[in-house]
This record gives sequence, C-alpha cells and structure tokens, in this order.
Amino acid sequence: MRSDHLTEIIVFGALFALVSGMGFVAARWRRPGSMDSLDEWGLGGRGFGGWVTWFLIGGDLYTAYTFVAVPALVFGAGAAGFYAVPYTIIVYPLVFLVLIRLWSVSHVHGFVTPADFVRARFGSPTLALAVAVTGIVATMPYIALQLVGIEAVLKTMGVHGHWPIVIAFVILAAYTYQSGLRAPALIAFVKDVLIYLVIIVAVLYIPTRLGGWGDVFSAAEAKFAKTPAPGDGILLDGTNQLNYAMLALGSALALFLYPHSVTGVLASKNRDVIRRNMSALPAYSLVLGLIALLGFMAIAAGIAPVVTGGKADTNTVVPLLFDAMFPDWFAGVAFAAIGIGALVPAAIMSIAAANLFTRNIYKEYIRRDATARQEAAVSKVVSLVVKVGAVACILLLDPEFSIDLQLIGGVVILQTLPAVALGLVTRWFHRGALLAGWAAGLVAGLWMLYEIPNAAKRKEHFGGSAFKLSDLGLDTATTVYAGVLALAVNLAVAAAATLALRTAGIADGADATRPDDYLADEGDPKTGRMELTGST
Repeated sequence: MRSDHLTEIIVFGALFALVSGMGFVAARWRRPGSMDSLDEWGLGGRGFGGWVTWFLIGGDLYTAYTFVAVPALVFGAGAAGFYAVPYTIIVYPLVFLVLIRLWSVSHVHGFVTPADFVRARFGSPTLALAVAVTGIVATMPYIALQLVGIEAVLKTMGVHGHWPIVIAFVILAAYTYQSGLRAPALIAFVKDVLIYLVIIVAVLYIPTRLGGWGDVFSAAEAKFAKTPAPGDGILLDGTNQLNYAMLALGSALALFLYPHSVTGVLASKNRDVIRRNMSALPAYSLVLGLIALLGFMAIAAGIAPVVTGGKADTNTVVPLLFDAMFPDWFAGVAFAAIGIGALVPAAIMSIAAANLFTRNIYKEYIRRDATARQEAAVSKVVSLVVKVGAVACILLLDPEFSIDLQLIGGVVILQTLPAVALGLVTRWFHRGALLAGWAAGLVAGLWMLYEIPNAAKRKEHFGGSAFKLSDLGLDTATTVYAGVLALAVNLAVAAAATLALRTAGIADGADATRPDDYLADEGDPKTGRMELTGST
C-alpha cells in the first residue's frame, strides 16, 4: 500500500462503510411483520414504487463490471466496445410488453422465478429445472465479475492481495442475509447518485485536461493506426459490422432473461411502475455512452494498464485514469462509486440465484411440503453459498478466465428465451420440443465458443464471441455473435420438434395459467401459489 493513495483509501473506505451500514438498516425499511417468506426477503414485499424500482433495476443492470469493462474494451478495440450503447437502447422497447405480462401472471400465481412461470405454463418440472440450472450457471460468473471491478480499484490504490475482497463480500453476505432485496434497493440510491456525479464530472473535466475532444479522438485514431488488428479502430469495418449488430441484439434479448433482472421486475408493485421504468430506463444509456468514452480518454492520457503476473489488466485503465486526472479526494469518490456499483448487482444476483435453487430444485425435488418460512431460510443460506462460490472464482481462477465464463453465460442464458420470453406470448411450442431446442442451442453455442481463438490472449479456444462464418463453409470474413446463431439453432429445433410431436400425437403438458392472468394488475384476485403437479 502506497502512502500517496492514503486520501483515496480513506474516502473509499468511508463511503463503503456508509453503504454497508445502510445495508443493515434496510432490514427495518418498510419492514413487514415477518421476513420469513420469499415474497418479503427475496422480492422486497412486491411493493416497490416507481423511484425505488428505477434505482433497483438500474443498479441491477449497470454493474461495476460495466463501468470498468466497457471503457476497457473501447481502450483495447475501439468502436466495437460501443455495442453496449445500442443494446441498452433497444432492449426496453423489446421487453416492454413481455415484462408486463410476466409481472401480471406472477402476481396472480405468486411466481418468484422465471422457472416458476415455465413450470406452470408448460406443465413441465423438467423444463423448469433446465431454466433454473441455466439461470444459476449464467449468474455465478456474473457475480464473480463484480469482484473484478473492485479488484481493479484496489490495484490502482496500491492495495494488493485478495483479503479486501473477502472482507467486502463477508459484509455483503451479512447484510443481504439479514435484509434481503431491501438492502440493494436502498443502496442503489447512493450508487446511482455517485455514478452520475463521477461520470458527468469526468466528461466535462478530463477532456479539458487533454486538450479537448478533438485531441482525444486523434490520439485514439493514432493508437489503432500503429497497432492495426482486424476490426479494431475508432470506426467499424466490413468484418465486424454484422457482429456488432448481432452482439447488440443478442445482448438485448439476453438481458432480461437473467434471473436478477426478473427479480427487479417482480419486486414492482404494479404494471404501471414497469411501464414507466421501461420508458425511462434508456436514460441510463446516455451515461453508458459517456462511460465508454473514458476508454478513448485513457488512450489520450497515455494510461498504461497495471501489469500483474506478466499480464496487462486493461480493467484498471478507468481507475488509473481517475487517479491521474482527479484530485485525490475526488478519485476516492470515483473509486467508491465503482466499488459500491459492485455491491448492488452482486446482492441481487445472489438473491435471484438462491430463489431459483429454493423454488425450482429444493421445493420441487427435495422437499415439496416446504413452508414459506423454510423456503426463506434455505434461500438465505444458498445466497451465502453463491457468494462464497463467486469469491472462489476470483481466488482460484485467472480473472481473465472468469471473464470468459461470463461470455459463455450470455450465450447460455439466451437458450431460455423460447421457454420464458416466447412462452409469455404463445403456448404453441411443445414442452418436449422446448427441451430439445434448449439442449441443441447449448451444444451449438458452446461448440462455437470453443472454436473461437484469440491470438492476443494466446488462446486457441473460448477466445471471444465473434464466430467466423467461414467456419460454416461460407466464403466471407464476416463474424457473427455466437449467441444469436445458437438461439437460431434452438428455435429451429424447437419448431421442428413441436411439429413432429404434435403429428405423432404426443401429449403436451397442462397450462396452469389463463389468458386473464397476463392482464392482471395490483389489487386483482390471486389464485395462490402454484401446485407442484406433473412429472415431465
């Protein structure tokens, strides 16, 4: 630890302690008579209004990893890193009506997870299990990557070793266990205020230190001209334009399939809250675009990433930029914004993963007669296990491998789209066909990811998500996001298998939902919790 970072460390520690205290106090915020149910502990009582939902979902989707990884990608690859901006713009119109329907049917039947809905819609606990396991697998590395953001900040401040991360997640585990979803919902207010403050100051102040925006873009253009690589530069080229569009589309389709995104939606108190938030949340995309520009600023400032174990950690470029450009006290505020930005999504993700295990594995296959109190107790314990697993990913694995796992997670979670998203608008697919499509999509997606090399990282496999169409026998240098191709395989198999199964007269599962369930709003009658019947 270097003494010249003392002010930054004190400010960072003070703000971190403040939000940790808020996490524990959150247990008394809107406190119900009892927290011993998933509705209260895991969904905050399903009563969050417009402002709370705005900060909760925003804090859930725009993570610490976003604030370091997006500009780091722009720093390393240029324009390709801006894919995150269009996808966060198009995602909300895409999911607007679908999420309203999910909230309504969940309100009527008491669904806590997307797998609960699939279980009832298609009468298949096996399909629900597939959705639940997929969600947990995709979420685990996502939680681990929040630690990458904190670790980048700590490296910049000269704090080395894993002990600060372990301490941070012990505190996170403690207040999440006690307060449930109320903790990240309350902390999200502080997190978003800090992020907006830091980014607005950064885009107004840092360019003036670097000679203006013209010099910033000129420096970035000069860098990519000196180190030419396919697809890298301040503009896209013919090889990566299609991949850019498909990556944006695939990321948009995947975003609200993640369990933590659904958790934020189901915690809303009515359909109008969701409408307002889906209309207003694109405002975050403005901030995200400004965050991405930090990558070009880092180039202009001559920032060199921290080298650890002989490898340059590009995730440190934004913290290093703040360290170089800001006064120590404000750099401490900026570092705290990134650190706190990890706590909110990590808490929600661990709660969502725990709810999936409890409702769709424990209650379905281990203890069907579990009470609401027992469900809450199991979820609390599993949320701790999930956090331990996330810390283990950082302690035992190369952080770059954790990033690769998250890349795989995006392709994996997309394979739940036919059952979850399309299931909200149609019952046409056969439950057996959906399982076949899910399996085919996973196999195709993992095969494509395995075949993608990365010369810069010296990897022969799992080197990225841009799959070369030439590997399919096409005479082109164009690449396409592997997740979209895998989803196309999934849908094709599901559609063909549905036709075959219906032609063969194979019985389908019973639909426990009714058309009116998808239009229900706050105050409408509830049918109660889903009964666990069926065997397929």
